[in-house]
Amino acid sequence: MSNNDIADKHGNIIHQGDYVATRIRGGTHEGSVEEIITDQQRADELNVRNPPKIRFENKNGKMVAHNPGTLEVESDKTE
Repeated sequence: MSNNDIADKHGNIIHQGDYVATRIRGGTHEGSVEEIITDQQRADELNVRNPPKIRFENKNGKMVAHNPGTLEVESDKTE
């Protein structure tokens, strides 16, 4: 699987550096994509389950990894 195959819930291709967001527990996780994890070896190194995952730093400074299908690429935001 190539990074070019990874899309958000609206079918927009996600690239490293894109600003993404998802609703979670009454709030949001949002930030710029730091890494697109597509292989199990890299997922194991980061203790991330079931790739592909999109990894980014949220607004609280915590690294989070989400399924691409739960995210939305925010085209009007930059960080």
